[in-house]
Amino acid sequence: MKYVAVGLCGAMLALSACGTTVGERAATGGLGGAAVAGPAGAVVGGTVGAVSATQ
Repeated sequence: MKYVAVGLCGAMLALSACGTTVGERAATGGLGGAAVAGPAGAVVGGTVGAVSATQ
């Protein structure tokens, strides 16, 4: 059970987008998503990173 909780927390941290511009957030979100979930994760991470920078 501990491994599942650690894995979920790690995934949340990896998918979070870092940076101050739209490009930086999209890039870091895409890389984090790709590391966790492959190509589909890269698309989702990049999209979330780009959207979060506009708010």
